Amino acid sequence: MIKIAPSILSADFSKLGEDILKTKDAGAEYLHIDVMDGVFVPNISFGAPVYKCIRKLTDQFFDVHLMIVDPIRYIDAFAKAGADGITIHHEACSDQIETLEYIRSKGCRPAISIKPKTDPYVLEGYLPYVDMILIMSVEPGFGGQSFIPSAIDSTRVAAELVKASGRDIDIEVDGGLSAANVGLVTSVGANVIVAGSAIFGAQNISAAVKEIRDNGENEYRRLLK
Repeated sequence: MIKIAPSILSADFSKLGEDILKTKDAGAEYLHIDVMDGVFVPNISFGAPVYKCIRKLTDQFFDVHLMIVDPIRYIDAFAKAGADGITIHHEACSDQIETLEYIRSKGCRPAISIKPKTDPYVLEGYLPYVDMILIMSVEPGFGGQSFIPSAIDSTRVAAELVKASGRDIDIEVDGGLSAANVGLVTSVGANVIVAGSAIFGAQNISAAVKEIRDNGENEYRRLLK
């Protein structure tokens, strides 16, 4: 039903490999990998060489989120390093469709993301070119932030646009999500859930993944009825 994407930005980097394997054992289908350039967002994370090293640890879907300006410059590097899907930001470049088509040409699933204050109806023009939409429920750049409630409406709009298009497009939400509030977004159509602190900050990663999945799926099933 829904997929869980632990965000490694919140992992303990002194034992990153160990933490990643715990998420795999917990059944998390994706790994969410945030790439920040210090320009589009006020923070710097890591690039392709880092996740190229962890690629050999797991067959989980590598969900690479590019929070960088003019991301087309780096698509080759990220695809070569093992990305399965690559998300770019509507706000980060002027050649979004060209970039999305280039991502697909490299054998990766293309996705588009919007920030909390961006009108979600801008997503309609991207639907023929993407396999996933990412709704940010915090301002991108830092982990551990609180969920912004306006993301619920943005997720609802995205789901309505996808349904009207007749296309099979995943809807991912990222930022401030936990077992306590995941139902707010799955109840309106989200089916890929990014969680960082709620998973890697938990005493038991497997239990955290299960609780987020169970709570999210309960609301998602109600939506499908």
